[in-house]
Amino acid sequence: MKSYTLGKTGIPVSELCFGALPMGPLQKKIDPDNGAEIILKVLNGGVNFIDTAQLYQTYEPIRRALQQTEIRPVIASKSMALDATGMQSAIEEALEEMALDYIDIFHLHAARVPEGEDVFQTRADAWQVLLDYKDKGIIKAVGISTHSVPAVNLAALRDDVDIVFPIINKTGTGILHGSTEEMIAAINRCRDHNKGIYLMKALGGGCLVSDYHTALNFVRERFPLPIAMGMVNLKEVEYNLNYFNTPPDKTGELPEPVAESKCFQVVEFLCKDCGECIENCPNHAISRMAAESKPTINPDLCLRCGYCVGFCPQFAIRMT
Repeated sequence: MKSYTLGKTGIPVSELCFGALPMGPLQKKIDPDNGAEIILKVLNGGVNFIDTAQLYQTYEPIRRALQQTEIRPVIASKSMALDATGMQSAIEEALEEMALDYIDIFHLHAARVPEGEDVFQTRADAWQVLLDYKDKGIIKAVGISTHSVPAVNLAALRDDVDIVFPIINKTGTGILHGSTEEMIAAINRCRDHNKGIYLMKALGGGCLVSDYHTALNFVRERFPLPIAMGMVNLKEVEYNLNYFNTPPDKTGELPEPVAESKCFQVVEFLCKDCGECIENCPNHAISRMAAESKPTINPDLCLRCGYCVGFCPQFAIRMT
């Protein structure tokens, strides 16, 4: 499998990054022991890079997997914390729950400010905590995880940003405040400034699984960079390992994977119409059809990320 060094950090990672989001309670709710088995399969297959987050609630299966192997992968986590107290708590939680002495990468999560705003100003105290922990050696590299074109452009020009984790896919699904072409240009700007970059949602959060080869080729042909892929069973792990271990000019000979459909729906009788899901959807896929109606999820815009599940106080959003 190909490997890359993340910009000027010197951190070497495999091209395939294990994305932990789908195995957690926001999506598949996989038992921690089964989750650990999946992670061990990934690590033993040559992947040395795991992406997780405070929101994903997947620290436990990662810890269980690490306890069963001598492999110490590169681990990236992130937090939506807006202030210093919240970010410090998020870092300590990650260290404790994964039983780590340090974390390789920590991001500002969901840095999605529109043009004219600056996430590094609006979340300045939280960002400073990341920098402080980096100075102590507890975090090796800091960065942002974002769907927003302006946020990627901002990160490219800041000397204190080590890593950028942006969304990119062939349909532009999930890209905020800009087009696919503008996001490609922003990512290339980060490359020009020697930022460490790895990419999310090349399959559009699962929307493009039925077009797996074309979707991944779109990203890989433009960017020689690591790609985070969510996997929730051993069959998916085996397929992804096989694909990323196959020379690019031979991947077309592989069969397309079997697409597993998934979608999220609001259970109306449980919904208290608080609007938290509307406010926190990263792709603006949730809205009210009328002023008096309860929120509805637009399947054409939904990224299948499940973030809305985590923000719903009534647990009224379910994967179907």
